[in-house]
Amino acid sequence: MRQVLITGATSGIGRAMAQTLHAAGYRVLALGRNAKALAELSAEGIETLALDLADPGALMALRDRPVDVLVNNAGIMPKPGPFADMSGDEIDRTLAVNLASVLHLTQALLPGMIARGTGHVVFTGSTAAHAPGANFAAYAASKAGIAAFATALRAELSPHGIRVTELVPGRVETGLYTAILPDAARGDMYANGNSLQPQDLADALLAVLSLPSRASVTRLDILPTRPVPAIQLK
Repeated sequence: MRQVLITGATSGIGRAMAQTLHAAGYRVLALGRNAKALAELSAEGIETLALDLADPGALMALRDRPVDVLVNNAGIMPKPGPFADMSGDEIDRTLAVNLASVLHLTQALLPGMIARGTGHVVFTGSTAAHAPGANFAAYAASKAGIAAFATALRAELSPHGIRVTELVPGRVETGLYTAILPDAARGDMYANGNSLQPQDLADALLAVLSLPSRASVTRLDILPTRPVPAIQLK
């Protein structure tokens, strides 16, 4: 039974991934900070761990875990708007959670994968990394960093038999915008029902992990079939 570690597992995409892989027979370690959500996952038989991804020491404490699949899913969305108006704290937090913590956690777990000669590192990226637009500059920068990191890491790890996959979703209906957009704006975003759902990403991850070790999905773009409306800043 393969051990999967998933960050940002208490809501949205990460929660759907944890539940889906657990149901498929994987041994899942779900990381997050929401105690209530972690307790709910634990009640389903999923191992959980409350951990602050911004603490490099806490991440390094995981290095002895025999993790077969690392899913770097956790991320935050700063309030959309002109980059010139962003505070330094907003910029720093976005890069710390979306990029720096990912590098630290991946570095902590790679030695074990290399020693075992097998493993899979998965990143939840974003189309914002590959087709960035106005009002999301810092978020796009953090996700573009993930895309570049995944590409470089893949070149380093493929000789060790370790696969690296970047999942690249378009608009997903999650709580990512809850704290940064008013209800009306979020309602408009999802009104037509054509946005991706967290389960779509979870199903895609399961399909990727189900491939034989000889096959590596390097990047998987997952977009809504129908166009979604642009975010209206009000």
